[in-house]
Amino acid sequence: MEGYSALHAQYRQRSVSLEISSQPNPITAMALKIALKPREKMIIDGAVITNGSSRCELYIENSVPILRQKDILTEEEADSPARRIYFTIQLMYIDEENLALYHKNYWKLVKDFIQAAPTVLPIIDQINDHILNGHYYRALKLAKNIISYEREAIQHAVETASGVPNG
Repeated sequence: MEGYSALHAQYRQRSVSLEISSQPNPITAMALKIALKPREKMIIDGAVITNGSSRCELYIENSVPILRQKDILTEEEADSPARRIYFTIQLMYIDEENLALYHKNYWKLVKDFIQAAPTVLPIIDQINDHILNGHYYRALKLAKNIISYEREAIQHAVETASGVPNG
């Protein structure tokens, strides 16, 4: 996928490590509170943030793309069709500057995925609606379902091929 390696390198350059103080902080009522575990990573508005050696709390007081470590998929982990779709949506969410490239890649990936697994069309339609409306985080959350679908389909195929009964 063109552009992904360059983007990955860009995020490595922008990566920062921080040790956040546990001092109280006056926060507005609308802030998003995020508790980070020691060494946990996240992406905030394109910057990779790594927590220090102790738990901390962050308060995000404006609207920016945020992804917790559990929701981040690396380029190396995007090793299946569903995971490549998820990764592409993730890039749409965290890197608005290259949306045209990601949209182009997404529509090709989705077309191929639907041809291989037409039963996923209803969920793909929902994801498409979110993407077309610029709701990339919502699309990303739904894309986890196609990763699960793909994993289950592969497991079923393996069990069928090996003669192990389902269930």
